[in-house]
Amino acid sequence: MTGIIWLASYPKSGNTWLRAFLANLIYGGDKPLPINDLPKFVLGDGFLMHYAQLSGKPEEDLTEQDILEWRPKVHRWFAQSWAPKDVFVKTHNALVTYQGQPLITPDATAGAIYVVRNPLDVAVSFAHHYQTSYELAVEGLCDPDYQLPPSGGQTMQALCDWTRHYRSWTKAPGLTVHVMRYEDMQREPVKAFGKLQKFLGLPKDSARLKQAIRHASFKELSRQERESSFIEARPDGSTPFFRKGKAGGWREELSQAQVDRLLDVHGKLMRELGYLRHGDKLAV
Repeated sequence: MTGIIWLASYPKSGNTWLRAFLANLIYGGDKPLPINDLPKFVLGDGFLMHYAQLSGKPEEDLTEQDILEWRPKVHRWFAQSWAPKDVFVKTHNALVTYQGQPLITPDATAGAIYVVRNPLDVAVSFAHHYQTSYELAVEGLCDPDYQLPPSGGQTMQALCDWTRHYRSWTKAPGLTVHVMRYEDMQREPVKAFGKLQKFLGLPKDSARLKQAIRHASFKELSRQERESSFIEARPDGSTPFFRKGKAGGWREELSQAQVDRLLDVHGKLMRELGYLRHGDKLAV
């Protein structure tokens, strides 16, 4: 079947990096694709403008009930508008139901790519992006019912906690999912993105793959943000969207109590994913 291939992740886990890679791979230009052209290649299920366009209601008049009613219609619209090809759609929602309705529409879905990142680094990046404290960011990642309220032209996003978010996507019955670790994307980009290329059934093209990796590098994306701004950055400019993009930065930021809190809640999954080694030694 054709339909939506979801680009799913907890916020600040590398979703925009993945989108930039895919857009540059599809685009195939000699120069990097402008970051503000990403919506031409990858849609987003959280943007109110899609619900307004389909429903005919102004964004400011859309209620939570309107969003619930129109969500499956928007998803089917995404899938049908790109037929017979699959369409990439970004989401930060967990694959759960909200008020009895799935946040991810099954009959519009073809598969998913899930990006996961060490929750210790996610907490730091999350705090900077949403301008909150590390303490509140850590507690958000540990809250099984955590949500981001509607803001800035975005719908409510049901994140849940970090482990539940991951499990909701990777254990969903009948869903074909390709998992990518943020740290592998950094450490061995050709190998990590090459596996993605294979998962998508794209022709093997090493030159095009490496070019897309270069054009979507953190250095390139942050350069474009500095020079041209980024439509998804904070409107107040208080912190850059592409801030540091490194693995292990949590060591310089989080308190031991905050680290222990995340390990206590997410230690089991962190071991499974290689973030914790024997003796609970942190690997990244």
